[in-house]
Amino acid sequence: MGKPLLKSVAILLSSAFVMTSTSLQAAELKVIAGGSMTAPLNALAAPFEKASGHKLSIHFDSTPNIIARVNAGTPFDVAVVPADVFKDAAAKARFAPGPTIDIARVGYGVIARAGAPKPDISTPDAFKKALLAAPSIAFLPASAAGAYVTKVFERLGIAEEMKAKTKVQAAPPQIAPAVAKGEAEMGVFLMNVLVAPGVELVGPFPGELQQELVFTSAVAADTAEAAAAKTLINYLTTPEATAIIKAAGMTPG
Repeated sequence: MGKPLLKSVAILLSSAFVMTSTSLQAAELKVIAGGSMTAPLNALAAPFEKASGHKLSIHFDSTPNIIARVNAGTPFDVAVVPADVFKDAAAKARFAPGPTIDIARVGYGVIARAGAPKPDISTPDAFKKALLAAPSIAFLPASAAGAYVTKVFERLGIAEEMKAKTKVQAAPPQIAPAVAKGEAEMGVFLMNVLVAPGVELVGPFPGELQQELVFTSAVAADTAEAAAAKTLINYLTTPEATAIIKAAGMTPG
């Protein structure tokens, strides 16, 4: 779904969501989020702010940069990030104790420029042949999703060959435009960020190679806005919010 339509869906959110903490003083929440959550969180920001009175300041980034940012002591109140962030012990310690709340998940796929021939990627062997035949591949290696893509290349035994073909992008939303402009023949990443004008989905990864990346949420251990941060997390699990997450090409929870 395109960004304008996604925003339209967000604007049409019902007023059924009633904040349980309406007596809270309005806060400006500093949010850290995975780059692949850009579309749904941007679409949900205005409805949340209207419903709660709180304001959101969202910093989107890749997993390695998020870990570095958190470990550097950068102030934040709440995060919606790849679960891989919590595999770093130092980063995990910056969050309040207790379980995280999963917000969204999404699998991996491949895109090609609109109108271009689509290779067969239905089996691991066919996928391998398609990757080796492509002169260039756009993705973001320095991210949780990119790390998994790299592991898939390793499983297929083509990791070295793919290094020479890789057109590294600075952020997930730049992958599809790079393919649309012909800077790369194919894009490989999380499927929700591959939906864009000028490209078409070749297909998801073969079942044997498919995996979902989970985006989970937690409150910062040292935030002064813990109640407001929990309000945001609660909002992201409401039917209204999950409808936007679905519209962005992700599976809620």
